[in-house]
Amino acid sequence: MLTPDPTFPPLLTGHAVPASEDVFQTACDGASAGRLSAGDLIWSRRTDVVSLAVVLEPDVSPERGVEMLFLAMVAANDALGAITPPETALTFLWPDVFKVNGAKVGTVRLAMSDQLDGEGAPLWLTVALDFRLAPLDGPLEPGETPDRTSLIDEGAVDLDRTQVIESLSRHLLTWIHSWGVDGFAPVLENWLFRAEGYRGPHAVETPGGTVAGTFLGLDEAGNLLLKRDASAGGDSVSLKLYEHLSSHSLEASEA
Repeated sequence: MLTPDPTFPPLLTGHAVPASEDVFQTACDGASAGRLSAGDLIWSRRTDVVSLAVVLEPDVSPERGVEMLFLAMVAANDALGAITPPETALTFLWPDVFKVNGAKVGTVRLAMSDQLDGEGAPLWLTVALDFRLAPLDGPLEPGETPDRTSLIDEGAVDLDRTQVIESLSRHLLTWIHSWGVDGFAPVLENWLFRAEGYRGPHAVETPGGTVAGTFLGLDEAGNLLLKRDASAGGDSVSLKLYEHLSSHSLEASEA
């Protein structure tokens, strides 16, 4: 049976792309060329992976534009919580990974225009969400891919691509409105509540090796703050967001 196309709230305009096309790249290229603008949402016709990207034009500085990354993650958590079984609880791995029961299930990607308007805001911003919906490579035995999972593997057996896309789009708009009224604080609070390792031991892989310590929180730029153990100097370090963001799709990161 064919999966019906999603319908979107009035402030969003959906644009379908073939399964072979990367929604993030399409959205960035379209926004850069002026073919797409605020409220245009690119979604993939794939049915095993839920993939969408939305173009935004928030009237904020590039430094504040990174807030959209965390906003999209919080919105996605609410969106999936509304349509999945209660036990499908997502957690966040800084800076851009979604997990269920300790296994990766999705990612978020962010890009901004290098060009600024007269007020110092990027001409466009694109945020993309990718979730593995169907089991990896067909049915697998539990535990066969302990580092990766899918929404269906985690009990959301009745979901289809369209349901997830529609829920994501609604909750994105809700959180964008809340952010416009109340600022970043509620977004950050909700993100940290679900962040793996927050206020406890945490380790991050960096090009220079593993950095471990106590996860103190995030600064205003989305950088992760760690206080290293006394044996490592006991100092606080800031791990830069942009050095750890992925520009690759969920599929590419699983390859």
